[in-house]
Amino acid sequence: MSHTYRSTIYACYRGYIVQAAVVNLAPLLFVIFQQQFDLSLSMIGNLIFLNFGTQLAVDAIAVRFVDKIGYRTCMVSAHFLCAAGLVALGLLPGLMEPYAGLCTAVFLYAVGGGLIEVVISPIVDLVPGDNKASAMSLLHSFYCWGQVLVVLLSTVFLSVFGHGMWVILPVLWAILPVYNGIRFMQVPLPAPVETHEKIPVRKLLVSKIFMIAMLTMLCAGAAEQAMSQWSSLFAERALGVSKVMGDLLGPCLFAVFMGIGRTIYGLRGKQINLTSALLACSILCAGSYLIVSLTRLPLLSLMGCAVCGFAVSLLWPGMLSYSAKCYPKGGTAMFGILAICGDLGCSVGPWMTGLVSENAQSSGILNWDILSGFSPEQAGLKIGLLSAIIFPAVMTIGILIMKRLRRTERGRTAAADTASESGTK
Repeated sequence: MSHTYRSTIYACYRGYIVQAAVVNLAPLLFVIFQQQFDLSLSMIGNLIFLNFGTQLAVDAIAVRFVDKIGYRTCMVSAHFLCAAGLVALGLLPGLMEPYAGLCTAVFLYAVGGGLIEVVISPIVDLVPGDNKASAMSLLHSFYCWGQVLVVLLSTVFLSVFGHGMWVILPVLWAILPVYNGIRFMQVPLPAPVETHEKIPVRKLLVSKIFMIAMLTMLCAGAAEQAMSQWSSLFAERALGVSKVMGDLLGPCLFAVFMGIGRTIYGLRGKQINLTSALLACSILCAGSYLIVSLTRLPLLSLMGCAVCGFAVSLLWPGMLSYSAKCYPKGGTAMFGILAICGDLGCSVGPWMTGLVSENAQSSGILNWDILSGFSPEQAGLKIGLLSAIIFPAVMTIGILIMKRLRRTERGRTAAADTASESGTK
């Protein structure tokens, strides 16, 4: 059976569904973990931090060896590590101290997820084709649709078979990375950018535009995952809805709207100004955090979660595309550095939200009038999510600065070209 680059793209799409599984399955089980293993909010926050912190470390290491080892070896290994971690998530808490078992499982699949994050974007960027920004957004939309699948199928499973059968759920999800790992053994993969053609990492790191791109990637990851990781527990604890409705109206609705945003840009990207779209999404994201945390109406809060999903949809893939446009020869190292920053944000955002939530419960801030009538846990969760508004706010400022720097850089390039032509004449 012959395989084309279309098969490669499809394998990459499935790779992001695997990434969605390793990022979003555990949060659906947080309430079960709380009840069964007596975990605190800070312990749950530590699990989130371990996931993205491990991916962050893998990103940093992978930047140096991916091109030497090759895309195929990395992608196959990544998928089998994800599968091992998911199986461990179901089995290890019953075979050893539960929290240590959960941490071990998270570490395993986070290593695989980190490798996927570093390698999958440059593969799609190097596959022959036009309009790379749209292709990148469409690729990342499969993370969103993967999140929807994870939430829907997992919620149905738990509803039908009961919470006591949750241990089987991660094992079933492990089938997908095993299958896709086998597919990555077969599909054609593009060669990495030649070493002599790459922009040196040192040159990237001293560029003002790239430095701000790194900061905005951190904020993009933090803004996305602070809401995504806590929305299920927030819906149940702070808004008082059931487990099923909390999952469907929290992370599932968030993912649906994020997927819609990325798919729209993936299909219509040629007609949309990327910088303006990034700026609009950042402002909308800040507004959605205000709605979720300050409104007293549960339905409006849930709608705020959905709006946040749409708002963050373009932030991560948009910044990757913007950077690739500025530095077309950045290579795997550029995508890896940006993934490091994004994963750092994915770690810091949810961790900070959990930390602020827990600390707020023991402080006088809960006497704030708008929080009257809520339990300490409910009010703490609202304060925690409100604190995350700092990330889209910083991203808005960063995009405005990049826009100005980019305009200045183009002006200098145009002036240099004009001077060169005058000298030639």
